[in-house]
Order: sequence, then structure tokens, then C-alpha cells
Amino acid sequence: MTTLVRGRCWAKAHPLAVDGALAAAVLVCMVIGSLVEPYRHDGGPSWGTRTPATLNVILMILGAAALIFRRRDPWLVLAATCAVSVIDLVTGEYRGAVVMSAVVALYTVAATTNRPTTWRIGLITMTGLTGVAMVAGPLPWYAQENLGIFAWTGMASAAGDAVRSRRAFVDAIRERAERAERTREEEARRRVAEERLRIARDLHDVVAHHIALVNVQAGVAAHVMDKRPDQAKEALSHVRDASRSALNELRATVGLLRQSGDPEAPTEPAPGLAHLDDLVDTFRHAGLPVEVTRGDAATELPAGADLAAYRIIQEALTNVQKHAGTGAKAEVSVVRVGPNIEVTILDDGPGESTEPQDDENNGGGHGLIGMRERVSALSGRCTAGPRYGGGFRVHAILPVTAKPVSPAEGGTTA
Repeated sequence: MTTLVRGRCWAKAHPLAVDGALAAAVLVCMVIGSLVEPYRHDGGPSWGTRTPATLNVILMILGAAALIFRRRDPWLVLAATCAVSVIDLVTGEYRGAVVMSAVVALYTVAATTNRPTTWRIGLITMTGLTGVAMVAGPLPWYAQENLGIFAWTGMASAAGDAVRSRRAFVDAIRERAERAERTREEEARRRVAEERLRIARDLHDVVAHHIALVNVQAGVAAHVMDKRPDQAKEALSHVRDASRSALNELRATVGLLRQSGDPEAPTEPAPGLAHLDDLVDTFRHAGLPVEVTRGDAATELPAGADLAAYRIIQEALTNVQKHAGTGAKAEVSVVRVGPNIEVTILDDGPGESTEPQDDENNGGGHGLIGMRERVSALSGRCTAGPRYGGGFRVHAILPVTAKPVSPAEGGTTA
């Protein structure tokens, strides 16, 4: 098998040498055919009873030599071999074998062109050579040699067309296989990118939320450490709880990267609206007044929508804590409206103009982008922007029966 493969590779790398060997083989066959009398009185072939004329030998050499260039210019080679075949048929005292070169050239043309052209040129070549042999040849028009010319040229056309069809079929199968392989690779890369984006969103939400709470509580503890140690101790306790929660959520999120068979992979469910009260309490302990209104009783959200709603509220309240300024209040509303769950987070804070504003305030930060990506992945809508009269508003609409879609299928709604 290895030798065969090497031989094919060598033949593809040296087509001129292959055609030269083919031309030599055709020449040998033509010479042998010109020396044999196919029919004796007893019905068998007779060797050495025929001697080709010098012109016949020259025509054989010319026809075979033309086949060397059959891949470079198949149409010109076909014309040349047909010309020498006509000369041989008209001038030869006996039926020569130069037509064999035209047969090979016709096969080459049929294997390199389309089917309609193959049948047209094949019909012209068959009728032309057969007609010349019948009309101008030395044998009677009904001789078997004349019918042989018709049969060989017809078979050459059919064989060339079959080879071309097979090559086209194999190329089509190879192309489909390559396209399928590319599609699988692209799909794998797309899934990896989506998973990385999802994990990045979760990490951002977890870190931003808990670090903001730790920062606030640590500032409170530092401020009241000397005068009110009990309050400082309570603030440090909240810092400890927030840091522990951050570590737990980070461990759960990073654990998603573990293999499915890893015994240390997390098994606890992702947070959802069932933990909304605990989430809001962390902000209240940090000094942010939060009011919650629930109108989603007896509504069971899909896991993706439940997690998205929780993360949106978490990120929105974190932004309020960071950017709304002192004395700001927040309102959280979760309401079932028809087939959707609407999540709204409002604050009345004017913002801290004395500090550099995060790009998230104008919709350019990772937090708001992550919100929109989460909602878009569930075929929902998300809007965020300043409120008339001051404050900020985040509004998300999540279908209760949402089916996740890829980022390429679901656009981002500003």
C-alpha cells in the first residue's frame, strides 16, 4: 500500500514523464497492430504478413508524440491526432492503427471538460473518423475495422466522461468533509468563547459585588474604630461575611472549569431569586437602604433566567453602592407581566461628581455590558440609563419560557 501511494504521488509530481510513458506504450501497440493480419483463412491472426509503409510509421510516431502534451493542451492534441488518423485512413493501403492515438486524445478531452461538450466532440470525432474510413478508406464501407473505429471512439468518450464524473464526485465529498470539519472547529471555538464570556461575567459580578461591600464596611470600620468600637466590630464582621461569600462564589465559579468527573467540582445550584433577600441584606448592612417589591408569586423561572435576574439585581445594586453617592436609596421590583418577568432597579442618587466616573455610568463598562449580554442570550431586552430628575434606572425583561440563544443569534439591546 505504501508503494502504491508513493507511486501515485510521484505520478502527480511528474505528469510529463507519465504521459511520455503512455505515448511509448501507445506507439508499441500501434506498431504491433500494423504488423498483424487479424483474419486468416482459418480465422486466426497471422503475424508478419503485413508490413506498414514508411508514411504509416511516421504517422504513428507523430500521433504518439502528440500524446506527450495531452494534459497541457488536450484540444490541440485531439486535433493533431485526428489529422494524422485521417491521413492514415486515406493513404494507407492497409488499415493502420494510428486511430488509437486519437482515441486516447478524445478520452483526455472528455475527462477534462463538461458532459455536453464531451458528447458533442465525441459525436463529431466518431462520425468524422468513421465516415472518412467508410468513404475514402481502402476497405469496404461495411468492414468490421470501420465499425471498430466507431466503437473505440464512443467508448473513449464514455470512459472520459465517467472518469470526470467520478473525480467531481470525489472532490465534492472531500469538499463537504472539509467544510464539515471547519464547521465543527468553528462551533467548538464558538462554544469555548461563549463559555469564557459567561465565566468572565460571573467572575465580574461576584468580585465587583463583594469587593464593593468589603470596601464600604472597611471604610465604616476605620471611621468609627476609635469612638464606637462596637460598630466597628460589627462592620468588620460584615467584611468577614462578605469575603467568605466572595470566596465561596469564586470557588463555585472557578470549579466550573474542572472536568466533569472531578470529585471536587461544585454541585450546589447557582444563585437565583430565591436568595434575593440574602443579597439585599448584604447591601442593607453596608448602609444602602433597599426596598423590594415582588409580584412573581408562583412563578418558576428557568435556571438561566433565574440566574440572570439575580446577577442583574446584584450588579445594579453594586453600581448604586459605588456611584449613587451618600444618602441614596434603591428600589428593586420583580414582577410577572404576561409571559415575562420584569426586573427593575431604581435609585435616587445624584452620583458623586467629585470622583472619576466609571464608564459604566454611560453604558460603556463591563457591568452594564454583562447585563445586556445575559438578557440577550435569553431573547430578552435590557435598558439602562439616567432617570429624569436624577438617579439611575435598570430595566430587564426576561421571558419565563426563554430558550438560550448564541450571541450571533441574539443581538444586544441598548
